[in-house]
Amino acid sequence: MKRFIGLDVHKTVVEVCVINEAGKILFRRRIDCTRQKLLEFAQELTSDDAVALEVTTNAWAVADLLEPYVGRVVVSNPMKTKAIAEAKVKTDKVDAEVLAQLLRCDYLPSVWVPDATTRVMRQLTSRRERLVSEQTRLMNRIQSVLAGLLVVVPVKTLFSQEGHRWLSECELPAHERALIESDLRLIHSVRQEIEGVEKSLRKEAWKMPHVRLLMTIPGFDYCTAVTLMAALGDLSRFKDGDQAASYLGLVPSIKQSANTCSYGSITKQGNSHARWMLTQAAQNMARHPGPLGVSFRRLAKRKCWNVAVCATARKLVTIAWLMLKNNEPYRYASPTTTQHKLTRLRVAVTGQQRKAKHKGRRPGVKNGQNPPTRQVPSLNQVCEQEALPPAHGFEQLPAGEQRILRNLGVIEYVQEIQSERRIPRTRRSKKKTPQ
Repeated sequence: MKRFIGLDVHKTVVEVCVINEAGKILFRRRIDCTRQKLLEFAQELTSDDAVALEVTTNAWAVADLLEPYVGRVVVSNPMKTKAIAEAKVKTDKVDAEVLAQLLRCDYLPSVWVPDATTRVMRQLTSRRERLVSEQTRLMNRIQSVLAGLLVVVPVKTLFSQEGHRWLSECELPAHERALIESDLRLIHSVRQEIEGVEKSLRKEAWKMPHVRLLMTIPGFDYCTAVTLMAALGDLSRFKDGDQAASYLGLVPSIKQSANTCSYGSITKQGNSHARWMLTQAAQNMARHPGPLGVSFRRLAKRKCWNVAVCATARKLVTIAWLMLKNNEPYRYASPTTTQHKLTRLRVAVTGQQRKAKHKGRRPGVKNGQNPPTRQVPSLNQVCEQEALPPAHGFEQLPAGEQRILRNLGVIEYVQEIQSERRIPRTRRSKKKTPQ
């Protein structure tokens, strides 16, 4: 006999409701949410049974434990389940029965069950987000203390080396000085934890060629790439990039009735951390000379900055989906910036430095000689050095994409990044030490 089992999972207990194919309740039970009790319960299940539970903190552990003993485990989206079956009387027994009945009718809104690697990446990126938020909170608290004392900070960045030097020499009341010193010690401790998490993230990023592929997108570092990969998971779940953008809540909300249709702000569904990282990456497009940068500046001028950021973030998701699907780097990436990003990741993980190839390097400037120059590789040379697939050239692009590039006026930039060239070497001006 086939049975359908609904589990209302909590931190300490699990409410169980078992029904048959006719929807009749066979039995109810409440068990402790421990590995031993769950294994004892799993011994009573068969391969004909199907289990349903909602996403909670420990839902994946419960699902992994029960999966070998049953025919199917369905993890549901609690927001959608609530919208389908909202009741006036809400108890653990009712919730467990609702899950079992929806599973029996095959009307349970399920979620994708991530694999072990994706779960690790999600845990690491989530941990880093919380640590960075804690660091920001501590920094804001120090600035609040200074503002309360009407102290004007003369340095541009308070938490730089120059800012720390000024802060240590600043005359403050003893009580406020103790508070600031306490927060500075906490910031130092949090930064050490962030570095530990980022070290693990770099190792995971280096193992995954798709992460290094995404790093060719302007504004993407390994943290952004890993966060996006962890949020999307299995790409075969999405039929196109627009569906991936919708999954991350970067599409406008729509209200339609009869002949009236209105569009609102973005839906903000899905992984909020991945969405925030994408909007941060999108803001880098304001300075990029490629087609996305031109589109960003035009939209920001016609609409506003925030609209341009959200629209560009949505484009970044669709572009990332196509890059991963076709195994191709970003076609309009800056070769120098891309080389620096990938080199930093490689050196941080392996310590392996790439030997630079000096082709006819010119000596320094003396007595009116030509200024020194440096070699700038093409985008495909950078991809070859970093073991990435080559990018399509302008002639290989579809006619529609070529027309868009002409309309945006970026043909010269596209042809420039496809060839090796020399540019004048710029010297950094030394900062004068204030007297």
